[in-house]
Amino acid sequence: MSDTTALIVAGGRGVRAGGGDLPKQYREIGGVPVIRLTLERFLSHPRRMTVLAVIGAGDADLFEAVAPRNERLLPWVAGGASRQESVRNGLLGLAADPPLRVLIHDAVRPFASDDLIGRVLAGLDDADAVLPASPVTATLKSVDPAGLVTGTVSRDALRTAETPQGFRFDAILDAHDRAAGAGLDFTDDAAVAEWAGIPVRVADGESGNIKLTTAEEIAAADRRLRAEAALARGDVRVGTGYDVHAFGPGDSVALGGLVLPHSLGVSAHSDGDVALHALTDAVLGALAEGDIGDHFPPSDPQWKDVSSDRFLAFAAGRVAARGGVIASLDVTIVTEAPRISAHRLAMRQRIAAICGISVDRVAVKATTNERLGFIGRGEGLAATATATIRLPFAGDRP
Repeated sequence: MSDTTALIVAGGRGVRAGGGDLPKQYREIGGVPVIRLTLERFLSHPRRMTVLAVIGAGDADLFEAVAPRNERLLPWVAGGASRQESVRNGLLGLAADPPLRVLIHDAVRPFASDDLIGRVLAGLDDADAVLPASPVTATLKSVDPAGLVTGTVSRDALRTAETPQGFRFDAILDAHDRAAGAGLDFTDDAAVAEWAGIPVRVADGESGNIKLTTAEEIAAADRRLRAEAALARGDVRVGTGYDVHAFGPGDSVALGGLVLPHSLGVSAHSDGDVALHALTDAVLGALAEGDIGDHFPPSDPQWKDVSSDRFLAFAAGRVAARGGVIASLDVTIVTEAPRISAHRLAMRQRIAAICGISVDRVAVKATTNERLGFIGRGEGLAATATATIRLPFAGDRP
């Protein structure tokens, strides 16, 4: 037995995803069943772990027809009436020859990257439980039974939970046994660990690690993979962008999709986010579709004080409309202040979310101007950006 096993939870029916009687994990995206893509993610990981699928009652033929042939894929285990019961069945199936660590992952998250899996495994070097999670970026409201807003919920300490969730095997099996004995039912395994008193460490999640729940999400994933297949024979384009703004009255600066406290604000028609403006121009340049001023002229009052994420989302949407994908985004912010280093990851995550790409395709760098020029004197800030996109040739567009 490997020191690590990935337990793939595949016992659900996925009624919200449509598809008739075919569970969503067996639906195809890009011509390949979702569950096969997920299994191959872990079977191909450099850590060479074993993989165990927990499947639904009556799904043996479905599973055997799509499962990859690999010596590290263990014989499947039948799931239970709930996700928690299915996970426990899988853990019990490993108990006779237990691994040191187990990664518990939803079968309908086929886009977990090697880096994400590696971060969870690295966290287990000095923790008994690791949860990948991403910051909440949407504004959250509390609402009463009558449908009226009662307040705005601070999102500073909130995270969205993802899988794979990693655990020391003996600790999570004991926690599941205790929860089953107490008749409790939890929505994920980190919650089981929390209830059992196991400290859960958070690792950085990924915006691209989506869970395919609805028919729309499955259709979008299918388009994504089919486009990527076409783009393998496609047209690589590179664009650059530059933006600069002077500081002005205020107490915060919009930068990289965030709002950072500062002793000054930015003088601009929109929110003055130089990083997002430069990225927008870079993407539009790669498309040869003009620049930000062509699409969002500062003379138009509708763009007054608007959040710049709308500009970048528009540019990313233009790439998608032409059947393309964004391969990478690279932005360098030039400023003496505010300092960027503590916010770099959050900026990468925000930019990735705006563009609908994984965070490992986004680079954010920062530098000063060595006290030279208007930036060095603290009068303003600037950003340069490069975007690499891939477009299909005309005959290959999906």
